[in-house]
Amino acid sequence: MSNTFRYGGQAVMEGVMMRGQRNLAIVVRRPDGTLAKQVKPLSAIYTGPLRRLPFVRGVIALLEALILGMQSLMFSTSVALDDEEKHEADQPADGGKGMGAAIWVTLLISIALAVGLFFLLPLFLTRWILPNDASSLLFHFAEGMVRLVIFLAYLSLVSLMPDIRRVFAYHGAEHKTIHAYEAGVPLQPKDIQTFTTAHARCGTAFLLAVMIIAILVFSLIGKPGLWLMVASRILLVPVIAAFAYELTQLGARHLGNPMVRAVMAPGLWLQSLTTKQPDDKMVEVSIAALEEVLIADGVLTRIESASTNPLS
Repeated sequence: MSNTFRYGGQAVMEGVMMRGQRNLAIVVRRPDGTLAKQVKPLSAIYTGPLRRLPFVRGVIALLEALILGMQSLMFSTSVALDDEEKHEADQPADGGKGMGAAIWVTLLISIALAVGLFFLLPLFLTRWILPNDASSLLFHFAEGMVRLVIFLAYLSLVSLMPDIRRVFAYHGAEHKTIHAYEAGVPLQPKDIQTFTTAHARCGTAFLLAVMIIAILVFSLIGKPGLWLMVASRILLVPVIAAFAYELTQLGARHLGNPMVRAVMAPGLWLQSLTTKQPDDKMVEVSIAALEEVLIADGVLTRIESASTNPLS
């Protein structure tokens, strides 16, 4: 692969979003089988110098995933509900600054639920389970284990839902397509299907890193009063995310090292819960999304795309 930028994306309802150097592309399969496409430029906050600054970039990447992910999910939902034109009219292509009030409210509620479920609930459960005189080390290790159990149980339960399983299959298609692109393999379903659905830069691996690093960060705080512990579980989430991002990115760059691969193995294994084997139709959607963002970034021409992808 000649281009050094690391492309990536995420799955949405019946589709895939691909994030490029300067643009974003979403491709969703309509109920009638045709493809709905949306390509828009990224805001400067996602592409500027701060996005390349160590640790700061982790916080920006987290916000980027939340905001762009929510917008992409809303677009895919609108396609499924046959309300695509209205959604595009309501959503300016500014990378997030023009998000409607409904999306901001949904985003804030989602963040609050995530913090409550994965940070505050483990804290209260651990305080209820362990005696008051438990050591700080034991307390934070137990809290981390409770957090991990809740996280695994959540992923296992949601993966039982048919609609979510299809999203996870598109997630697998996205990973396979990125693997193929990074390997310089032609973007054809038969070639892409030979790759694994696990990828070192996946958000699932990032979330697992968050769970582990949280144990270390909260252990440094000790066992202050309850409300200080609650505040730390909220305010330190960006700090933990920053360290987790650097760790996963470093691991992805050195995955050929056996020791690094051993450390990254749990994150790769965990993706067996969040990715499923896609069919060729799903892979075709992922190819279309990647090619659209490559064209928008000037890496690929429309003629080159048409020569390799029959859907272009």
